Amino acid sequence: MNDLRIALLDMNNNHINQGFKNIKEISEAFRQQSEENISIEIFDVRYKNEIPAIDNFDIFISSGGPGNPHREGYEWEQKFADFLDSIYQFNKENEKKKYLFLICHSFQLASIHWNLGNICKRKSYSFGVMPVHKTEEGENEFLFKNLPNPFYAVDSRAYQFIEPDHDRFRELGMEIVAIEKFRPHINLERAVMAVRFSDEIFGTQFHPEANPEGMIENLKDDKNKDAMIENFGMEKYLETLDRMNDEDKILLTQSQILPRFLRFVKKNILNTVEAIA
Repeated sequence: MNDLRIALLDMNNNHINQGFKNIKEISEAFRQQSEENISIEIFDVRYKNEIPAIDNFDIFISSGGPGNPHREGYEWEQKFADFLDSIYQFNKENEKKKYLFLICHSFQLASIHWNLGNICKRKSYSFGVMPVHKTEEGENEFLFKNLPNPFYAVDSRAYQFIEPDHDRFRELGMEIVAIEKFRPHINLERAVMAVRFSDEIFGTQFHPEANPEGMIENLKDDKNKDAMIENFGMEKYLETLDRMNDEDKILLTQSQILPRFLRFVKKNILNTVEAIA
Protein backbone atom coordinates (compact mmCIF):
# COMPACT_ATOMS: atom_id res chain seq x y z
CA MET A 1 0.00 0.00 0.00
CA ASN A 2 1.19 3.54 -0.76
CA ASP A 3 2.05 5.80 2.15
CA LEU A 4 0.46 8.76 0.32
CA ARG A 5 -1.95 8.83 -2.60
CA ILE A 6 -2.27 11.98 -4.70
CA ALA A 7 -5.13 12.69 -7.13
CA LEU A 8 -4.61 15.42 -9.74
CA LEU A 9 -7.87 16.80 -11.14
CA ASP A 10 -7.45 18.09 -14.68
CA MET A 11 -10.03 20.86 -15.28
CA ASN A 12 -8.79 21.88 -18.73
CA ASN A 13 -11.61 20.26 -20.72
CA ASN A 14 -9.20 18.68 -23.23
CA HIS A 15 -7.31 21.93 -23.85
CA ILE A 16 -3.52 21.72 -23.73
CA ASN A 17 -2.40 23.62 -20.65
CA GLN A 18 0.99 24.61 -19.25
CA GLY A 19 -0.40 24.88 -15.73
CA PHE A 20 -1.40 21.23 -15.50
CA LYS A 21 1.99 20.21 -16.85
CA ASN A 22 3.58 22.26 -14.04
CA ILE A 23 1.31 20.66 -11.41
CA LYS A 24 2.39 17.20 -12.59
CA GLU A 25 6.06 18.25 -12.47
CA ILE A 26 5.77 19.61 -8.90
CA SER A 27 3.93 16.46 -7.76
CA GLU A 28 6.48 14.19 -9.43
CA ALA A 29 9.39 16.12 -7.88
CA PHE A 30 7.72 15.71 -4.47
CA ARG A 31 7.31 11.97 -5.11
CA GLN A 32 10.95 11.56 -6.08
CA GLN A 33 12.23 13.57 -3.11
CA SER A 34 10.16 11.56 -0.60
CA GLU A 35 11.36 8.43 1.12
CA GLU A 36 7.75 7.29 1.41
CA ASN A 37 5.90 5.35 -1.26
CA ILE A 38 3.78 7.94 -3.12
CA SER A 39 1.34 7.35 -5.98
CA ILE A 40 -0.03 9.97 -8.39
CA GLU A 41 -3.19 9.48 -10.45
CA ILE A 42 -4.80 11.89 -12.93
CA PHE A 43 -8.54 12.46 -13.38
CA ASP A 44 -9.99 14.28 -16.41
CA VAL A 45 -12.94 15.94 -14.70
CA ARG A 46 -14.61 18.01 -17.40
CA TYR A 47 -13.87 16.09 -20.60
CA LYS A 48 -14.28 12.52 -19.29
CA ASN A 49 -16.46 13.12 -16.20
CA GLU A 50 -13.82 11.52 -13.99
CA ILE A 51 -13.87 12.30 -10.25
CA PRO A 52 -11.65 10.55 -7.71
CA ALA A 53 -13.30 8.58 -4.90
CA ILE A 54 -12.17 10.43 -1.81
CA ASP A 55 -11.60 7.21 0.16
CA ASN A 56 -8.86 6.21 -2.31
CA PHE A 57 -6.66 9.32 -1.94
CA ASP A 58 -5.10 11.57 0.69
CA ILE A 59 -4.23 14.68 -1.34
CA PHE A 60 -6.17 16.35 -4.17
CA ILE A 61 -4.89 19.15 -6.41
CA SER A 62 -7.51 20.58 -8.74
CA SER A 63 -6.24 22.69 -11.64
CA GLY A 64 -7.25 25.83 -13.45
CA GLY A 65 -9.01 25.66 -16.78
CA PRO A 66 -10.88 27.65 -19.40
CA GLY A 67 -14.47 28.82 -19.49
CA ASN A 68 -17.36 29.89 -17.30
CA PRO A 69 -17.19 28.72 -13.65
CA HIS A 70 -20.98 29.03 -13.27
CA ARG A 71 -23.23 26.03 -13.90
CA GLU A 72 -23.89 25.26 -17.56
CA GLY A 73 -25.68 21.94 -17.13
CA TYR A 74 -22.80 19.48 -17.50
CA GLU A 75 -22.77 16.18 -15.63
CA TRP A 76 -19.35 16.83 -14.07
CA GLU A 77 -20.52 20.04 -12.36
CA GLN A 78 -22.71 18.26 -9.79
CA LYS A 79 -20.08 15.55 -9.35
CA PHE A 80 -17.48 18.20 -8.53
CA ALA A 81 -19.86 19.97 -6.12
CA ASP A 82 -20.50 16.64 -4.35
CA PHE A 83 -16.74 16.04 -4.27
CA LEU A 84 -16.18 19.39 -2.50
CA ASP A 85 -18.92 18.64 0.03
CA SER A 86 -17.67 15.12 0.71
CA ILE A 87 -14.12 16.30 1.50
CA TYR A 88 -15.43 19.12 3.69
CA GLN A 89 -17.77 16.74 5.54
CA PHE A 90 -15.20 13.93 5.79
CA ASN A 91 -12.79 16.28 7.56
CA LYS A 92 -15.44 17.26 10.09
CA GLU A 93 -16.05 13.63 11.00
CA ASN A 94 -12.61 11.99 10.82
CA GLU A 95 -9.31 12.35 12.62
CA LYS A 96 -7.29 11.45 9.52
CA LYS A 97 -7.94 14.29 7.07
CA LYS A 98 -8.18 14.72 3.29
CA TYR A 99 -6.32 17.70 1.81
CA LEU A 100 -7.36 19.74 -1.21
CA PHE A 101 -5.66 22.54 -3.17
CA LEU A 102 -7.85 24.47 -5.65
CA ILE A 103 -6.36 26.58 -8.45
CA CYS A 104 -8.03 29.31 -10.55
CA HIS A 105 -11.09 27.69 -12.23
CA SER A 106 -11.39 25.18 -9.37
CA PHE A 107 -11.05 28.04 -6.86
CA GLN A 108 -13.89 29.91 -8.63
CA LEU A 109 -16.10 26.79 -8.64
CA ALA A 110 -15.58 26.28 -4.90
CA SER A 111 -16.21 29.98 -4.14
CA ILE A 112 -19.49 29.82 -6.08
CA HIS A 113 -20.43 26.49 -4.47
CA TRP A 114 -20.00 27.87 -0.94
CA ASN A 115 -21.71 31.20 -1.84
CA LEU A 116 -18.75 33.31 -0.80
CA GLY A 117 -19.26 36.34 -3.04
CA ASN A 118 -19.64 37.62 -6.58
CA ILE A 119 -17.78 35.57 -9.19
CA CYS A 120 -18.30 37.52 -12.40
CA LYS A 121 -16.74 38.10 -15.80
CA ARG A 122 -13.94 40.66 -15.95
CA LYS A 123 -14.19 43.63 -18.30
CA SER A 124 -11.20 42.15 -20.15
CA TYR A 125 -9.14 38.98 -19.95
CA SER A 126 -6.27 39.21 -17.46
CA PHE A 127 -2.90 37.65 -18.16
CA GLY A 128 0.50 38.45 -16.71
CA VAL A 129 2.76 38.43 -13.67
CA MET A 130 1.10 40.52 -10.99
CA PRO A 131 1.70 41.45 -7.36
CA VAL A 132 -0.51 39.60 -4.88
CA HIS A 133 -1.09 41.27 -1.51
CA LYS A 134 -1.40 39.31 1.71
CA THR A 135 -4.28 40.29 3.98
CA GLU A 136 -3.82 40.50 7.75
CA GLU A 137 -4.85 36.83 7.94
CA GLY A 138 -2.53 36.09 5.03
CA GLU A 139 0.43 37.36 7.03
CA ASN A 140 -0.10 34.32 9.26
CA GLU A 141 -0.72 31.87 6.39
CA PHE A 142 2.00 29.20 6.58
CA LEU A 143 1.90 28.61 2.80
CA PHE A 144 2.97 32.24 2.33
CA LYS A 145 5.55 32.17 5.14
CA ASN A 146 8.66 32.68 2.97
CA LEU A 147 7.04 35.08 0.50
CA PRO A 148 7.31 38.90 0.68
CA ASN A 149 4.26 41.16 0.78
CA PRO A 150 3.36 41.61 -1.97
CA PHE A 151 4.63 38.52 -3.74
CA TYR A 152 4.40 37.88 -7.48
CA ALA A 153 2.28 35.30 -9.26
CA VAL A 154 0.94 34.43 -12.70
CA ASP A 155 -2.59 35.63 -13.31
CA SER A 156 -4.65 34.13 -16.14
CA ARG A 157 -8.42 34.58 -15.99
CA ALA A 158 -11.55 35.88 -17.64
CA TYR A 159 -13.51 35.81 -14.36
CA GLN A 160 -12.94 37.34 -10.94
CA PHE A 161 -14.09 36.91 -7.35
CA ILE A 162 -15.16 40.32 -5.96
CA GLU A 163 -17.53 41.60 -3.24
CA PRO A 164 -16.92 38.79 -0.73
CA ASP A 165 -19.75 38.04 1.70
CA HIS A 166 -17.88 38.51 4.98
CA ASP A 167 -20.80 37.18 7.06
CA ARG A 168 -20.73 33.98 5.03
CA PHE A 169 -16.94 33.71 5.50
CA ARG A 170 -17.39 34.06 9.27
CA GLU A 171 -20.25 31.55 9.29
CA LEU A 172 -18.08 28.91 7.58
CA GLY A 173 -14.85 29.82 9.35
CA MET A 174 -13.10 30.66 6.07
CA GLU A 175 -10.53 33.44 5.56
CA ILE A 176 -9.42 35.66 2.69
CA VAL A 177 -5.62 35.49 2.77
CA ALA A 178 -4.68 37.41 -0.40
CA ILE A 179 -6.17 40.12 -2.61
CA GLU A 180 -5.41 41.80 -5.92
CA LYS A 181 -3.09 44.76 -6.23
CA PHE A 182 -4.40 47.86 -4.50
CA ARG A 183 -5.12 50.54 -7.11
CA PRO A 184 -6.71 53.56 -5.37
CA HIS A 185 -6.84 55.58 -8.61
CA ILE A 186 -8.99 52.93 -10.33
CA ASN A 187 -12.55 52.63 -9.09
CA LEU A 188 -12.78 48.85 -9.25
CA GLU A 189 -13.31 46.28 -6.51
CA ARG A 190 -10.14 44.37 -5.64
CA ALA A 191 -10.41 40.69 -6.47
CA VAL A 192 -9.98 37.96 -3.87
CA MET A 193 -6.82 36.05 -4.79
CA ALA A 194 -6.56 33.29 -2.15
CA VAL A 195 -8.82 31.71 0.46
CA ARG A 196 -8.16 29.42 3.41
CA PHE A 197 -11.39 27.39 3.11
CA SER A 198 -10.47 25.17 6.08
CA ASP A 199 -7.39 23.76 7.79
CA GLU A 200 -7.25 21.18 4.98
CA ILE A 201 -8.62 23.08 1.96
CA PHE A 202 -6.81 26.00 0.33
CA GLY A 203 -7.35 27.83 -2.95
CA THR A 204 -5.76 30.49 -5.14
CA GLN A 205 -7.14 32.58 -7.99
CA PHE A 206 -3.58 32.90 -9.31
CA HIS A 207 -1.34 30.09 -10.56
CA PRO A 208 1.18 29.03 -7.89
CA GLU A 209 2.39 26.22 -10.15
CA ALA A 210 3.52 28.51 -13.01
CA ASN A 211 7.16 28.70 -14.08
CA PRO A 212 8.99 30.99 -16.54
CA GLU A 213 9.13 28.37 -19.31
CA GLY A 214 5.37 27.82 -19.16
CA MET A 215 4.72 31.55 -19.02
CA ILE A 216 6.83 32.18 -22.11
CA GLU A 217 5.04 29.31 -23.87
CA ASN A 218 1.68 30.88 -22.95
CA LEU A 219 2.78 34.24 -24.35
CA LYS A 220 3.12 32.64 -27.78
CA ASP A 221 -0.69 32.69 -27.75
CA ASP A 222 -1.75 36.08 -29.19
CA LYS A 223 -4.76 36.23 -26.83
CA ASN A 224 -2.48 36.10 -23.78
CA LYS A 225 0.05 38.52 -25.25
CA ASP A 226 -2.67 41.01 -26.24
CA ALA A 227 -4.36 40.71 -22.83
CA MET A 228 -1.12 41.44 -21.04
CA ILE A 229 -0.33 44.48 -23.21
CA GLU A 230 -3.93 45.75 -22.83
CA ASN A 231 -3.85 45.37 -19.02
CA PHE A 232 -0.31 46.49 -18.32
CA GLY A 233 1.01 48.21 -21.46
CA MET A 234 3.85 47.31 -23.84
CA GLU A 235 6.55 48.57 -21.47
CA LYS A 236 5.32 46.30 -18.65
CA TYR A 237 5.01 43.39 -21.07
CA LEU A 238 8.64 43.77 -22.17
CA GLU A 239 9.78 44.26 -18.56
CA THR A 240 7.95 41.06 -17.53
CA LEU A 241 9.71 39.09 -20.25
CA ASP A 242 13.01 40.54 -19.11
CA ARG A 243 12.37 39.71 -15.43
CA MET A 244 10.73 36.31 -15.96
CA ASN A 245 13.62 34.43 -14.38
CA ASP A 246 14.04 36.76 -11.38
CA GLU A 247 14.45 34.52 -8.33
CA ASP A 248 12.21 36.73 -6.17
CA LYS A 249 9.13 36.56 -8.41
CA ILE A 250 7.30 33.60 -9.97
CA LEU A 251 10.23 31.23 -9.37
CA LEU A 252 9.98 31.97 -5.63
CA THR A 253 6.19 31.55 -5.62
CA GLN A 254 6.43 28.27 -7.52
CA SER A 255 9.09 26.93 -5.15
CA GLN A 256 7.05 27.78 -2.05
CA ILE A 257 3.27 27.39 -2.14
CA LEU A 258 2.50 23.96 -3.64
CA PRO A 259 5.70 22.28 -2.38
CA ARG A 260 5.01 23.60 1.16
CA PHE A 261 1.42 22.34 0.89
CA LEU A 262 2.61 18.85 -0.10
CA ARG A 263 5.29 18.69 2.60
CA PHE A 264 2.86 19.91 5.27
CA VAL A 265 0.24 17.36 4.24
CA LYS A 266 2.75 14.50 4.22
CA LYS A 267 3.92 15.40 7.73
CA ASN A 268 0.35 15.74 9.04
CA ILE A 269 -1.01 12.57 7.44
CA LEU A 270 1.88 10.33 8.38
CA ASN A 271 1.97 11.67 11.94
CA THR A 272 -1.79 11.10 12.21
CA VAL A 273 -1.46 7.56 10.88
CA GLU A 274 1.25 6.82 13.46
CA ALA A 275 -0.83 8.37 16.22
CA ILE A 276 -3.93 6.32 15.27
CA ALA A 277 -1.86 3.13 14.85
